[in-house]
Amino acid sequence: MTTTDSLVRLSHLDTLESEAIHIMREVAAELERPVLLFSGGKDSIVLLRLAEKAFRPGRFPFPLMHVDTGHNFPEAIEFRDRRVAELGERLVIASVQESIDKGRVVEQTGPRASRNQLQTTTLLDAMAEHGFDAAIGGARRDEERSRAKERIFSFRDDFGQWDPRAQRPELWNLYNGRIRKGEQVRVFPISNWTELDVWQYVARERLELPAIYFSHRREVFERDGMLYAASEFVERYPHEDTFEEDVRFRTVGDMSCTGGVRSTARTIDAVVREIAATRVTERGETRADDKVSEAAMEDRKRVGYF
Repeated sequence: MTTTDSLVRLSHLDTLESEAIHIMREVAAELERPVLLFSGGKDSIVLLRLAEKAFRPGRFPFPLMHVDTGHNFPEAIEFRDRRVAELGERLVIASVQESIDKGRVVEQTGPRASRNQLQTTTLLDAMAEHGFDAAIGGARRDEERSRAKERIFSFRDDFGQWDPRAQRPELWNLYNGRIRKGEQVRVFPISNWTELDVWQYVARERLELPAIYFSHRREVFERDGMLYAASEFVERYPHEDTFEEDVRFRTVGDMSCTGGVRSTARTIDAVVREIAATRVTERGETRADDKVSEAAMEDRKRVGYF
């Protein structure tokens, strides 16, 4: 047997998993009070499995936190609470509604109103209140161009602002977790993963996901080429009639800015095949806050909202 034959050959998922577990352990070792962001979405579900592999049979060395807009898909919230109970871990809920009630943020109104952008203030307030110095999140570089510039250890200043020129080099998978008083860091263990990697990992690990990720019959309406779930949280224009359609959601966020896609994929394997064939990113296809178009502005003018 040659030396080469004796080497362990890791699959691409094994390599990504090993890197992510290493990153989580680095966070636990270098930062004083980290927290893992968990929304009940697929990326944060993968983070939970990675945390299990990194730290079980002991408890996680950090609590979980959800920045709750109050306008979430009920399927995701039900799954969030059930999964946290199964793990026996602590969940901190940072409420956007409380931020609105306290006057920390001002809620938008009208058909295109969204609480998505209000989450930043709620997150920063919660981190200050609990003394968290690092937030572990499930952002990936393939989601959008702005996230492609993020480092795995992404530093924020005293005001929670990100300066790309102030980020530290990450050579040979070495991460510098030293922070000054008042600074924070966002950590993205699955930054190098793609949407397809996530789904292949879900399939390999047999992870349960909220039913919203699979094709189901739902009352929706169409706007800007996207299908929105009909909801009390989303105001419609007079011409936007609802209808039933077979849809699934590639990403789960605030209901006011998350669109579904027409799909017949009712199993993990079917979703994997669907994702492998697509040429549009999940945020590009399903997130309204990434699609501020001239047509949308004309809609506002036409009905008197602008």
